[in-house]
Amino acid sequence: MSQLEETLALHIRAAKLPEPEREYRFGAAMVGGPGKGLRQRLAGTGLKDWRFDFAWPSLALAVEVEGGAWVGGRHTRGKGFLEDLRKYQAAQRMGWTVYRTAGELIKSGEALATINHLMKICERETKAA
Repeated sequence: MSQLEETLALHIRAAKLPEPEREYRFGAAMVGGPGKGLRQRLAGTGLKDWRFDFAWPSLALAVEVEGGAWVGGRHTRGKGFLEDLRKYQAAQRMGWTVYRTAGELIKSGEALATINHLMKICERETKAA
């Protein structure tokens, strides 16, 4: 886990929000979970064994901490950026709300405020369904 992820986890705990699942394997969950035959099951659906940094599966809410924005990290270079877009696209097709955040937003508390807001929206949508 990155330092930014640990900082966000601390903020979530301090705000007494529900505990998220870390490194949640949403692709694997969609095809019956990890275990024997996972690669074949994923390939059959066009999914990969993608993970969310933070997830609340009951709300279909995920948070991704995007690092390296100012240093040309993986998330901001061509291939890595495109792969991230494919991951988010697949998640959204499965009904997930995906919130992407970065260091400055985490440190300022803006990310926590947005997560709290999104949780309320997702809870309402879950109850309405």
